[in-house]
Amino acid sequence: MPFFQNRWFVLLCVLLAFLPIIIDMTILHIAIPSVTLALGASGTEILWVIDIYPLIMSGLLVPMGTLSDRVGHRRMLLVGLFIFMVASLAAAFSPTAGFLIAARILLAVGGSMVMPNILAIIRHTFDDPKERGIALGLWGTIGSAGAAFGPLAGGALLEHFWWGAVFLINVPVILIVLSLACLSLQHHTPAAKGEWPIKQALVLIAGLLASVYAVKSGFKVETPLLTTCLMLGVGLGLLAWFIRQQLSSTDPMLDLSLFSKPAIRIGIIMALVASGALTGVELTLAQELQFVVGYSPLQAGIFMVPLAIGSALGGPLAGYTTARFGLGSVAGTSLLAAAVCLGGLSLSDFYQPNIPVITLLVVLGVSLSIGLTASSIAIMNSAPPAKAGATGSLEVTGYELGAGLGITFFGVLLSTAYSKTLVFPVDFPAALQSRAVSSVSDTMVVADQLGSAGNALAQAGREAFSSSHAVVLLTAATMIALLAVAAFITLRNYQHPTHE
Repeated sequence: MPFFQNRWFVLLCVLLAFLPIIIDMTILHIAIPSVTLALGASGTEILWVIDIYPLIMSGLLVPMGTLSDRVGHRRMLLVGLFIFMVASLAAAFSPTAGFLIAARILLAVGGSMVMPNILAIIRHTFDDPKERGIALGLWGTIGSAGAAFGPLAGGALLEHFWWGAVFLINVPVILIVLSLACLSLQHHTPAAKGEWPIKQALVLIAGLLASVYAVKSGFKVETPLLTTCLMLGVGLGLLAWFIRQQLSSTDPMLDLSLFSKPAIRIGIIMALVASGALTGVELTLAQELQFVVGYSPLQAGIFMVPLAIGSALGGPLAGYTTARFGLGSVAGTSLLAAAVCLGGLSLSDFYQPNIPVITLLVVLGVSLSIGLTASSIAIMNSAPPAKAGATGSLEVTGYELGAGLGITFFGVLLSTAYSKTLVFPVDFPAALQSRAVSSVSDTMVVADQLGSAGNALAQAGREAFSSSHAVVLLTAATMIALLAVAAFITLRNYQHPTHE
């Protein structure tokens, strides 16, 4: 077998393809203050800039995963990488917040074509469950460490370049990955037969987006209740119609029998809840470190390095620990440790990072990486080879949808706490209060526009945000703790496979 087609080299190629997409989920967090000021974006626009990527991807992943089972995983991955590269160029040179939101939509289209095929290619390349466990452990390492490494990469780029560099860096990386992937990935005859049900795909996408939009708008006071209820009704109705189509179709786009397996069910729930909590926490920390503590983007990225280190250590341990101690015990214990760390961080002082804070970040990275990689091992070991793309897309949908809902939920939670805590300086113009009170980014934009007269407002914003961040961290800790209990109970009888 040629070296380029060795299964471990194939693994290297698909992991390199995964890296820019996973980093893109968090690299923008550290650049938000720079983007806000450079484009004059409102808090709502900034939430959409961050949120639109995971929300659009969550609606596309299942359709793209099932399509790849029909047309081939190699072809879908290569086309997706090319689209992602073009979208990165567009995002880097966006002149307005609206243009950046549109570019992020295109990024999500490319990413949704790549993500399911990474897991599917791993599933097909490694027949031995032990080797597959190692491969999925490395995939989990790249996923956790890449997401945690994003803020550091963004901070380093912003230290020397403008904010668009966080997207432009994707271009040379993808060019290299495309070359390697063309050499290493072999053509396989698609396992799934029949035409791709495009109508079912559109119903799923529309249902997910309408439901998520309703959830997002429902948290906003200015949105009419009738609008929220109408959108929620439309979204849930379309999703119910989609489920009915899958149950009655002789050739469904998504085989719902996959959900009959406990490992797949709890794995998707773990991905949904854990990624949502972690995304909310990372976004909160990125804003506090820069807006409140006064760190530069690079300093804020360095602050989060322990989280990246912990994430890198956790993935390789997952395969060994789950085989030795059982999936339920490992997943439950690791998630419980993550909840304790989040609770500790809610009480920590970020002005002077000390040994306890560094330790909490490292343990948080290790525990979340082990827990989420363990769920990936269970999900993909439970997946039939012919449905590897669809199963992989379900897992990644959990991550993306969780991230999108996490940004919405924790963003609104933080905004509510912040607006109630913010105390405006004496004689501050009432006309500007409504714009400045929504979020710390809105406060800082208004303060920047006022020049030296805005110094008092900026200080008031820092104090309000610093006293509000504990709400987010404690809520995330509670969610992860409940997830730990559910994982332990559901997976306690899981049997690790010894052969195909």
